[in-house]
Amino acid sequence: MSEIRFDGRVAVITGAGGGLGKTYALELAKRGAQVVANDLGGAADGSGKSHSMADETVNEIKAAGGQAVANYDTVSTPQGGESIIKAALDSFGRVDIVINNAGILRDKSFAKLEPADLEIVLDVHLKGAFYVSQPAFRAMKEQNYGRFLFTASAAGIFGNFGQANYGAAKMGLVGLSNVLAVEGAKNNIKSNVIAPIAKTRLTENLLGPLAAQLDPHGVTPLACYLVSEACELSHEVFSVGGGRFAKIFVGLTPGWFAGKGKAISLEDVRDHLGDITNEGGYIVPKSIGDEMRVLAKSLMS
Repeated sequence: MSEIRFDGRVAVITGAGGGLGKTYALELAKRGAQVVANDLGGAADGSGKSHSMADETVNEIKAAGGQAVANYDTVSTPQGGESIIKAALDSFGRVDIVINNAGILRDKSFAKLEPADLEIVLDVHLKGAFYVSQPAFRAMKEQNYGRFLFTASAAGIFGNFGQANYGAAKMGLVGLSNVLAVEGAKNNIKSNVIAPIAKTRLTENLLGPLAAQLDPHGVTPLACYLVSEACELSHEVFSVGGGRFAKIFVGLTPGWFAGKGKAISLEDVRDHLGDITNEGGYIVPKSIGDEMRVLAKSLMS
């Protein structure tokens, strides 16, 4: 099999100054991509800013013979997102790949969570991915090609104590990616999600003794494959870390159909709860249309 290359492709990576984002930037550049390494250079909680992190990534890419430019705009405003994509268009003439990786943490138990801690996490993770992806999506539609990768988390998909803000933002990214996968299909725009498990400055204090075995480079191969031309997958979610790669999915079961036109009571629901919650015979919908077809089949039977 031939090597997967990114020659002629332009990749925008947010949060590329360290951790996972830096590994993606270095790997894509090594394989021929022109890279926009975006990083605000702030602390793990979103405070402060610095050019040094993005610059370091770019310097490493250039030292290895690759092409890259640094960008220091925040992802958390529409203007910042536009500027990040403009940096790609101005420097390299196109944008083929967007990896939404920038993130911060403001962990607190739900009862103690302040509105400000919710707002800033949503601004960076969910709104930030939207603000960067929208101008990129428009450019990708024009060229009939594009690849998006969103960084979710098990904290949102499965739940985790003390991360209501982070979990809500991360699960929101799954919904955003799913819509881009549907809307981008006719223009060869693929969109996928990873829920990485890796030691980074955001997670090293949360992973305990496992941290030493969860090097960020264990995530890089899947992340970079998913934004390659070789990848035909779209509308998917993956768990990845420590050498393990696995699909995550939302399934729709046959459930219980009460019958067309029948009045249904609370007691009916209680009495058929086993049928409603039975996980057998599920499908994995690729759009809301798949769900509606299941309902329509029941109604027309």
